[in-house]
Amino acid sequence: MTLKATWYENDNRFIPGHWQPAVLVDLALSRGIDSHRLLRGTGLFHEDLQAGKARLCAQQFLQLIDNSERLLAAADTRFLFGQRLLPGYYGAASHALQHAADLSQALDIVCRYRALISPLLSPRVLLDEQNVYVYWLDTCGAGAQQRFLVESAMTALLAMSRWLAGAPLPWKVSIAQTRPRQVEQYWVNLGEDVRFDAPVDLLSLPREYLHQPWPAAAPTAGQAAQQQSMQQLQELGFDASLLDHLYRHLLANLRHQPQLENVALAFGMSPSTLKRKLHRHGTHFQEQLDLARKHMALYLYQIKGQSNEEVAAYLQFHDSTNLRRSFKRWTGLAPSALRQLWPCD
Repeated sequence: MTLKATWYENDNRFIPGHWQPAVLVDLALSRGIDSHRLLRGTGLFHEDLQAGKARLCAQQFLQLIDNSERLLAAADTRFLFGQRLLPGYYGAASHALQHAADLSQALDIVCRYRALISPLLSPRVLLDEQNVYVYWLDTCGAGAQQRFLVESAMTALLAMSRWLAGAPLPWKVSIAQTRPRQVEQYWVNLGEDVRFDAPVDLLSLPREYLHQPWPAAAPTAGQAAQQQSMQQLQELGFDASLLDHLYRHLLANLRHQPQLENVALAFGMSPSTLKRKLHRHGTHFQEQLDLARKHMALYLYQIKGQSNEEVAAYLQFHDSTNLRRSFKRWTGLAPSALRQLWPCD
């Protein structure tokens, strides 16, 4: 089956400059950074952002992030940016978030309207009997800026949920990097329950908090805002990125051993075209396949509690030895170490 082409790529100019990019620009300007230096290499002018005329592609936004990190040279930049991101001032989608009835609805809005609310990262939500889990996917080839984006997104979700719930929620934070020297910034902005050296960047929370009513909920206004947001997506002609669609396709077809040729056919393009598009996003097919297999393996181990043999069978490995070797390559950990480092509580 051929998929309908409803995705964006990293050269599509659809991100309003006065939305998320302006948040970062204003943060940098407030710290004395010259606007010309800040926007160098982006093809943007501050006057266009102020006029609400500029539309950025992901490549331009990522260049802006790179400039900001380099010029500000401060450990708290990503966290301060994240604190300002949600609900944000992004039209109807932000209004829908502000009026959300509870965390469950807020997460649904963030995921459903991710092209509007989070164009550079795609949020994913999983549930088990005890917890809700949130993680993010690179949508446009963030490269060196992915760490900035993920930790900003984590900060944004924690700050928004604290504000709309009227109190901090007991989120647990897993960071897929070694403990940094300036760990205090993580404690201040993400809380003291932060685990480093995790196999994936992840937030988790007891699922009992999903449906606790939020005091500022406005169901009628929120529903109208969601309808307006859906209309905006329809006008854009897409709801997610190429990498997002590819990830979902691979995840759904792991038991059928997806190959470049049949995936390209499903996406209505030649294998060489798909390879070229992935290269332009700073990745390749095997990397994307390994990402989907890694996440599925973590899900089967951590949430479903499956054995090495069961996970190997699902992912079409010949035996559990090959799976363990691949899993260690994907995460730096053996499956047995995962259970010790990343308990399910």
